[in-house]
Amino acid sequence: MEAYKQEFIEFMIESDVLKFGEFTLKSGRISPFFMNAGAYVTGDQLHRLGLYYAQAINAQFGLDFDVVFGPAYKGIPLAVITTMALHELYGKEARYCSNRKEAKDHGDAGILLGSALADGDRVVMVEDVTTSGKSIEETYPILRAQADVEVVGLMVSLNRMEVGKGGEKLALDEVSERYGFPTAAIVSMDEVIECLWNQPVRVAWENAPAGECVDGAAETRVVIDDNIKAALDDYYARYGVH
Repeated sequence: MEAYKQEFIEFMIESDVLKFGEFTLKSGRISPFFMNAGAYVTGDQLHRLGLYYAQAINAQFGLDFDVVFGPAYKGIPLAVITTMALHELYGKEARYCSNRKEAKDHGDAGILLGSALADGDRVVMVEDVTTSGKSIEETYPILRAQADVEVVGLMVSLNRMEVGKGGEKLALDEVSERYGFPTAAIVSMDEVIECLWNQPVRVAWENAPAGECVDGAAETRVVIDDNIKAALDDYYARYGVH
């Protein structure tokens, strides 16, 4: 596993973005894990997140593109921080672009935020996670309506490794097949489990068990023990690709 992937997994735990337990998802599924990208709130967290996106994009898609596009709303800050990180790491001068949920009819009018799109632009899309492909379904037509652009690929932070709406393929694979561009993630849940199963990792202070963080004496704990691993195995037996 590449070093940046392991660092990113540990970063998600430390930032209280990826949690393990029992969670009811919008789909009604009872999941043993939950990801909340809204928990990245500090300047340092956002800076590091952008660097991980930039490294993953370079590794998966290269740097031959013009625009980083983030679907509203969560994709807006992702597009901004990724564009900045690409410049910091690689000297890559990309433009950021996002959509509005509703077109603005005065001042900075239109459906887009940031850069305009031009015919021939090569675009990388960024999202936090894709479970059904709904946001892509909403925003891909907007991209195509603005200009004759080429989508180089979609990068998400975590591949949940669950079947999509069709019930047979991973959600990211469904998106790729439907729209004809590659999809990738900084890390997959397979990689998360490989990295964290019975391995202590630094946790957010508020999530450490009572008494373990007195005077900073203990900062780490196991977040995927044998019980959580069994729950994950059962979940993917039901909702994974077979």
